[in-house]
Amino acid sequence: MAREERCILTNMCMIYDEDRILVQDRMNPDWPGITFPGGHVEKGESFVDSVIREVKEETGLDIFNVRLCGVKQFTMSDGSYRYIVFFFKTNAYFGELISSDEGNVFWIDRKDLPCYALADGFLNMLEVFLNDDLSENYHFFENGKWYEKNV
Repeated sequence: MAREERCILTNMCMIYDEDRILVQDRMNPDWPGITFPGGHVEKGESFVDSVIREVKEETGLDIFNVRLCGVKQFTMSDGSYRYIVFFFKTNAYFGELISSDEGNVFWIDRKDLPCYALADGFLNMLEVFLNDDLSENYHFFENGKWYEKNV
């Protein structure tokens, strides 16, 4: 069995200020809805540098003191590659909030999240961001169907 596989590396960041969180209403028809800003890790780029860059591009904010708080992963049902999302969070930021082509960004109270149209699977991912006892949001394909679990 091969010890390496193709993968796509991405990131996502929860920026918070007490009970408020910064969200993005994604415009991508493949995965629309409310989620956290983030994006792809570029070749040769560190994971931390990638999330700092992506947040700046999508929100206008400069973030620092980011902390890795979990990961989401799944292997495509055809086995062609693994998709990995590194979860970060921070409450350290400065700058002016500016939306991008990726979607509108705005602050909401965390308790109000269920009132919004959320991206598919976002609430399960949010559990990993918020619960220090969880570290992974894992999706797997079995018997022709997708399943998801937090561990």
